[in-house]
Amino acid sequence: MEWQGDEAGLVAALRDGDEAAFTGLVDRYHAQMVRLASMYVPSRDVAEEVAQQTWLGVLKGLERFEGRSSLRTWLFRILVYTAKSQGYRERRTIPFSSLADPSEESGEPSVDPDRFLPSDDPRWPRHWAVEPSAWEGVPEERLLSGEVRGIVEEAIAGLSPNQREVITMRDVLGWTSEEVCNALDVSETNQRVLLHRARSKVRWALERYLDEEEATA
Repeated sequence: MEWQGDEAGLVAALRDGDEAAFTGLVDRYHAQMVRLASMYVPSRDVAEEVAQQTWLGVLKGLERFEGRSSLRTWLFRILVYTAKSQGYRERRTIPFSSLADPSEESGEPSVDPDRFLPSDDPRWPRHWAVEPSAWEGVPEERLLSGEVRGIVEEAIAGLSPNQREVITMRDVLGWTSEEVCNALDVSETNQRVLLHRARSKVRWALERYLDEEEATA
């Protein structure tokens, strides 16, 4: 059952050991936490473990919660830190520092340079060589199909860790830019750049799929 009062009242109830308040919080956020944790660890079982560790961390840290950010932001900051640490221990393939520094991707283009004409083109230098497809004529049921969702999920899974976490929070979980910046401790500029690059790559993957389907139809 979702908490009906304000956040200060919820925090007070949690500190007082209100079981119903805690259960409501778990019901509201646990599935999102597991989904986000899955980006950093090798299996859903480990993601569930990360979520459970996060809930324990929340209970232990409630007295130290000062309300400078929302309760949700604070909760997910604990989750992200726990998931990154666990993922590093489980896989030891992604440097922990690279997961925490979005600025390392600053030189990456948002769109494949091959989609533009060269700078010395006699007529249209640096204009589109391959323009983005228009999807107005694509039936809505096709865009919402399970197969298309699978293409999108596969594209998101193939993104860099920083891009993946930002697009997941913004476009999958529905967070605001401010919430993402607070949860991941990144600047608004970095968040915006990461989201733009992630969306461009996912759109390009979906565009290729739809164009190939249309060609074989």
